[in-house]
Amino acid sequence: MRLGEGAVWFGGTGQPIVLLHGLMGRATTWWRVARWLEPYGDVVGLDARGHGRNPRPLPATTENFAADVAEFVERLDAGPAVVIGHSMGGLHALTLAATRPELVRAIVIEDFAPDLRGRTVETWRGHFESWPRPFASLAHVREFFGDTGEYFVECFEERADGYHLIADLDDLYAIAAEWGRRDYWSYVDNLGRPLLVVEAGDTVMPAGQQAELARRAGGRHVVVEGAGHVVHDSAPDEYRGAVEAFLSDVLNR
Repeated sequence: MRLGEGAVWFGGTGQPIVLLHGLMGRATTWWRVARWLEPYGDVVGLDARGHGRNPRPLPATTENFAADVAEFVERLDAGPAVVIGHSMGGLHALTLAATRPELVRAIVIEDFAPDLRGRTVETWRGHFESWPRPFASLAHVREFFGDTGEYFVECFEERADGYHLIADLDDLYAIAAEWGRRDYWSYVDNLGRPLLVVEAGDTVMPAGQQAELARRAGGRHVVVEGAGHVVHDSAPDEYRGAVEAFLSDVLNR
């Protein structure tokens, strides 16, 4: 299968299942999830612009990111896809389903809210810029990020002087800045595909929005108590149970 640069084939056959990562991530962060998704279909992941090995340039709008996913699904040439997105990837899945519904069979949105207006990266800038540059080793990355260390080791690469994030922080700030200027409720209201919203119990998103997202789109809403923002990493069994139940229903219709 020829997927192109910045894409990963994890395995499986049949129904295309496309995995979209969050800000700072890359497709390979989904590896452990992809293992149990394989019985449900042909599992692939895509690096977003400015992340991993995606060669496409920035700046880009949310619609540009969604168009990249649309092109990717069309290239698979295997029918409409189940699209599973974490955080930023959930926004891209939502936008794709609302603007190109013929390419989407169902979507899963993990811990992202449609209206982050007024929020800026300044809240987090100090934390991001306090990271060691470079990290000395992947063990250093694991230790620094603690509970999310296994997730973040996928997001760093070795260079001559040590390990660096495979993304530019200024690019990431620019991507996130768009979310602080606009909302995406119009896409929610145009969503006509089966939807599962998985919310972290310890979410960093505005209260109530993810439940409202599911309600307005006629979807399911699950809160995973005690889970952090990367639900599939911090509460993998609960996340798997919610997604498998959803897929079993959607794919048997």
